Amino acid sequence: QVQLVESGGGLVQAGGSLRLSCVVSGGTFSLYPMGWFRQAPGKEREFAASISWRGGSINYADSVKGRFTISRDNAKSAVYLQMNSLNPEDTAVYYCAAGARFGALVDYGSVNYWGQGTQVTVSS
Repeated sequence: QVQLVESGGGLVQAGGSLRLSCVVSGGTFSLYPMGWFRQAPGKEREFAASISWRGGSINYADSVKGRFTISRDNAKSAVYLQMNSLNPEDTAVYYCAAGARFGALVDYGSVNYWGQGTQVTVSS
């Protein structure tokens, strides 16, 4: 059973930075496309960023492009989300996600596994 565990959320002031981490167990991490989604209060869960299983293809939502950076470390079975220039609109629960082995993670429907989520709160 593939398990994803996020960490790194917290409270930060507008303009600040946070780095989220997600460690994966129970599968061959290097074969999974990985991503981050977020869900703000009263809103649907939305795509934030993804990285292909080879690491060569990276995609971002327009709302985070230029501020967030996704990366992966296959040796540590971990995926990261570096978030800079945070603003209150970034406040949400952030979820780590894994797609199908050798596949692509492009939207909610392509997620096979979810983490439990980590809260990010940005104060103005």
